[in-house]
Amino acid sequence: MLVLLGVLVVFVVADGLVTEFLVSGGIAREGNPFLESIVGQQGFILLKVVGAVACAFVLWDIYRRFPKLALVSTSCFVVIYSIIVLWNLSLAL
Repeated sequence: MLVLLGVLVVFVVADGLVTEFLVSGGIAREGNPFLESIVGQQGFILLKVVGAVACAFVLWDIYRRFPKLALVSTSCFVVIYSIIVLWNLSLAL
């Protein structure tokens, strides 16, 4: 579970970094309307890091009570974020 959470945090931060690169280069735009206005600002990456770590702690807390639910949920999030990061990287190439 700890490995899955670590991978999830890395993917969320990678998503933020790639998104910032793409948006600042004019290649793409942020699809999340809540984050669209802060992409390119210093707070964007900080928000992604803090949010990813907070989600990891919440998923870890769920894991202590409901391990199967947390494993399935975290695995799904890892798959979703891996697809998002791969998609964003494909735009950069």
